[in-house]
Amino acid sequence: MQERLAGKSILVTGAGSGIGKAVATRFAHEGAAVVFSDRDGAAAHRAAASCRDAIGVELDVSDEGSVERAYAEIAGRGIALDVVVANAGVQLFGHDAPVADLDLDVWKRTLDVNLTGTFLTVKHAVRALRGRGGSIILTGSPTGLTGEGAEFTAYSTTKAGIHGLTRTVAAAYAREGIRANAVVPGYTETPLVTSISDDPESRAAIVSRIPLGRPGTPADVEGIMVFLASDEAAFATGSLFRVDGGMTTL
Repeated sequence: MQERLAGKSILVTGAGSGIGKAVATRFAHEGAAVVFSDRDGAAAHRAAASCRDAIGVELDVSDEGSVERAYAEIAGRGIALDVVVANAGVQLFGHDAPVADLDLDVWKRTLDVNLTGTFLTVKHAVRALRGRGGSIILTGSPTGLTGEGAEFTAYSTTKAGIHGLTRTVAAAYAREGIRANAVVPGYTETPLVTSISDDPESRAAIVSRIPLGRPGTPADVEGIMVFLASDEAAFATGSLFRVDGGMTTL
């Protein structure tokens, strides 16, 4: 297999499980040196152990001190990053709700991880990439584009914010050779969504809204992430790349 990312060093947040782990593992198989990071440091180290030329780093995206320490550890190991994937996120099923029913604490907890955490990851990514350029990839959601997330006010709002942050960062740093794009996975079965995938009625309802007729898997997201991390995407910035089985076409 051609190694499309040979010679690149990549940081992925939320890489202890789900989409983040799958994407980081694919990056390693494509020849990249990969930093698996996660709030659960043990999970990050376990995931990295299965790949060549990979390390695990504990990183809580909602805590700027933790973010700064992680980037400093990466630099201290002599790793000059080329790509950062801001993927870490939460969805508080059973707590997130339509706006009139949403507790302030749930709102704050979701924003702290999803939006503030993405902001902090990208802030320090830009600092790490300056002078050389590179690619920043953010993980969005159809809930930030359509009414798909009507029952999840906090989550949907954070994802809409991530889409806006993508465009802002792309515009601000294009002349420095730093690209920013968002990947927008549809309903993807990972540990994040077990409250849906374990409920046959809920699962059937959401799958019925996907024109391709099936849920997504983490593997479905890998290819577009590899493209955006690679030099093949050198002219792509400020865009949202939908990998949702057609969900947002409805």
